[in-house]
This record gives sequence, structure tokens and C-alpha cells, in this order.
Amino acid sequence: MSDKKFWVFLIFLFSGIIIGGLLGEVAAGVSWLSWLSYGNSFGLTQPFVLDLAILQLTFSIMIHLNVASIIGIIIAILIYRKI
Repeated sequence: MSDKKFWVFLIFLFSGIIIGGLLGEVAAGVSWLSWLSYGNSFGLTQPFVLDLAILQLTFSIMIHLNVASIIGIIIAILIYRKI
């Protein structure tokens, strides 16, 4: 996979995650679509702090996945493969 194709794939993937996640949050308020918002969060709950006296860096990552974002990932991969 060339560099250009890799970056296009990442853009498609992140777009699918973001759009799916947003749709899942919107669907949480609709009773018959609330299953799209079912998901879980994982990551570092306590941030890692690196104190260098003159500079303090804080590292943390938290991933929120729901059913809609997983569907968005699958759709993004399918669209990428078609083009």
C-alpha cells in the first residue's frame, strides 16, 4: 500500500468513526434507535504526567466505541474498497 493510499484509507476510517459516533449519540434519544448508542469506553483513566521542571506534559487517551461507530467503520472500509 503506497503512502497516498494509506492516508486516504485513514481519512475514510476516521470519517466513518466520527460520523458513526455522532449518529449513535443522536440516536440515543430515539427509542427504537437507542441500540445504536450502546457501547463502551476504554483507555487510560488516569493521565500520565511527565514533569520536566520547566515543562509538564500530560498524556491520556480514551476511546468511546458504540454500535453506530462500528457500522461507520465497516461502511467506510466498503466505500474505500469500491473506489
